[in-house]
Amino acid sequence: MTGRPSPWVLGVDSGGSGLRVALARAGDGRAAAPVPVGTASSNRPVRTGPAGIDAAHLLELVLPRARSLLAAAEPDSAAGAGSSRPRIDTVCVGAAGMATLGGELRAVLPGALARELGARHVALAADAVTAYAGALGERPGAVVAAGTGMIATGTDLRSWRRADGWGHLLGDCGGGAWIGRAGLEAAMRAHDGRPGGSAALLARAEAVFGPAASLPGKLYPRTDRPAVLASFAPEVAGCADRDPVAARVVEEAAAHIAGSAAAVCPAAEGSLVALTGGLLGIGEPLLAPLRRELAVRLPHARTVPAAGDPLAGALLVAGRLARDALRLPQDPALLHVR
Repeated sequence: MTGRPSPWVLGVDSGGSGLRVALARAGDGRAAAPVPVGTASSNRPVRTGPAGIDAAHLLELVLPRARSLLAAAEPDSAAGAGSSRPRIDTVCVGAAGMATLGGELRAVLPGALARELGARHVALAADAVTAYAGALGERPGAVVAAGTGMIATGTDLRSWRRADGWGHLLGDCGGGAWIGRAGLEAAMRAHDGRPGGSAALLARAEAVFGPAASLPGKLYPRTDRPAVLASFAPEVAGCADRDPVAARVVEEAAAHIAGSAAAVCPAAEGSLVALTGGLLGIGEPLLAPLRRELAVRLPHARTVPAAGDPLAGALLVAGRLARDALRLPQDPALLHVR
C-alpha cells in the first residue's frame, strides 16, 4: 500500500525582466530542491507603485499560471469540486525589491494565496534569499549575485547579512553597471586627453555608441541606464588582456565583489561561497582576479558551484516549509513566513 503523495508546493521568482512559476511535490524535506513537474513564465515584470510592489498585479500573473500547472499535474481531481480539488500547500514568492518595497506583498499575499490556492504556509523572500537557497541550500556561507548590479548575502543559519545591492548610484560596486561606467569614464578621459584614459576603450565606446561627445545625450535620458552601462562591461573585459586601464577596472571590480562576499560570509571554517549572475559570463578577465581576491580575503571558505537558480531556491524554501523543516533564518524584511 502506497502512502499519500507529499503536498504540492509553488515557487515564484519575480524580477525586473518578468516572472517565473514552478510547481513541485514537497518531497521529504531533506533532499535537494524539489523537482518541478511544470513551469510557467511571463515576460511582464510586476508593477511597482507608491505602495511598493503591486500585490494585485503579482496575483494577476501568478494565480492563473499556478492553477494551470496544478490542473495539468492532477487533471482528474482538478475537475472535481469542493474538498476533492487539489490545493497548493505552501507558496514561496521571491521578489526583487522585497526587502524595501514588499510591504503590500506582506500584507496581502498570505490571505490571498490561502483563499485562492488553499495555501497553508506562505513565505515572502527577497530575491537575494531565494538566490542563496538555490545556490547553497541550507548550508552556511555567502552567495554573490553579480549581474547589472551586485549584492552579497550570507548566513550562519541564525541570521542574515547583506552587503551592497544599493543600486548603481550608491553602490552595486563591481557589478556590470559599475564596470561599464568605469570603462566609459576611461574612454571619455582619452577623448579629452586627460590622465587615466584608455584609447582602446574609447575605440570600443565609439564602435558601440557612436561619437564620444554624443554619449551623454544618449545615456542620461534613458530610464534603463544601469542596463546600458552594463552592456559595456564585456567590452571592458575584452580589452583587459591588452589595455592596462581596462585590466585595472576589472581587477578593481573583482576586489569589490570579494570584499562584499567577505563582509557577509560566516567566520566558521568550511563556510561556502557561491558566485552567481550573468556578469560571470565575461569569463577569465574577471574570474581569475576574483578567485585570487577570494583566496586572500576568505582563506577559511571554499568556493563551490551554485547548485541552482532563484526559482529552485523558492521551491526549496517552500518544500522545507511544507514539512516544517525550514532551517534558513526568518527575517521581517528578507524572509517573512506566514
